[in-house]
Amino acid sequence: MGLSGVLPWHQATWQQLCRLADTDRMPHALLFSGEHGVGKQRLAEALIERTMCAAPGDQACGHCRSCQLLTSGSHPDLLRISPEEGKRHIRIDTIREVNRFVSQTAQQGGYRVIIISPAEAMNVAASNALLKSLEEPGQQTLFILLADVPSRVLPTIRSRCQQWTLPSVAIDDCLGWLTEQLASEDEARFWWQVSGGLPLSAVELAAPDARALRHQLHDCFEQLVRGGEPVAEAARLDRQAIDAILWYGIAWLEDLIRLGLSGTTASLRNPDLLPLYRQAVKNARVRDWFKLLDYAREQRRLLAVGANPNPQLVLEAWLVRWSALLRS
Repeated sequence: MGLSGVLPWHQATWQQLCRLADTDRMPHALLFSGEHGVGKQRLAEALIERTMCAAPGDQACGHCRSCQLLTSGSHPDLLRISPEEGKRHIRIDTIREVNRFVSQTAQQGGYRVIIISPAEAMNVAASNALLKSLEEPGQQTLFILLADVPSRVLPTIRSRCQQWTLPSVAIDDCLGWLTEQLASEDEARFWWQVSGGLPLSAVELAAPDARALRHQLHDCFEQLVRGGEPVAEAARLDRQAIDAILWYGIAWLEDLIRLGLSGTTASLRNPDLLPLYRQAVKNARVRDWFKLLDYAREQRRLLAVGANPNPQLVLEAWLVRWSALLRS
């Protein structure tokens, strides 16, 4: 049995990858892309394990020397690249380490594997430094790049990778797994819907801290509907959770726009917020919600690329905009 296990909704993709490996047609560089929570990392880990295993079957054997080294986190032929702790970018010095690693012989006599996550964290200099290794990787070298937003990866990098897009997951493909994780089918269906079809995100969103944040935000917007003061409401929110707060807000705005345009509730991701949505739809025009959505997306993008906007000011400005629409 493999070390990581392939998630149920990735079985078809996994079989394609296995066929490529077993017929010596595996590209030297793969880019797995898809939203956070779809399971990119799990798929990549299973592929790393099978690629480096001395006796792979459908998955890695879990018993050979390479599998044991992977389990202990000390395999000398695997290089993991991600931003340094507390940083948002992967810098050129880190990629120079990749180039040195690629020039060496595999110590275990098999593949050398480099996993870069998130690939969009490479700055321009780092991306350009990686190009030479991607163009001339040498024998038995596999690059695996993971990206939530592949458009933020330089086109020159993307063009040198075989791209695998992992879409959101239909409920029938993950219901059994989610029900096992969340202990009830009703919970599984609800959090799958809230997550937008991203099963690992559904599990994260159902965790106590995330539920508490969602409840607090719901209360915050109810206060704004009742005439609450937006700067005071912003002060109640945890600025450290700004990315999650903006993520929730974007999902709610998308729901509002769906409701405003169609008048139907069937496609809402957060049906429990319908009373709040109905009040908001009464008070503002759809084009105003689009403007607010653009603002939230841009602030989240700035956070992702390390532009470091002041979280408290972002929250205040955002809630002031919400408040103005809710009272218009």
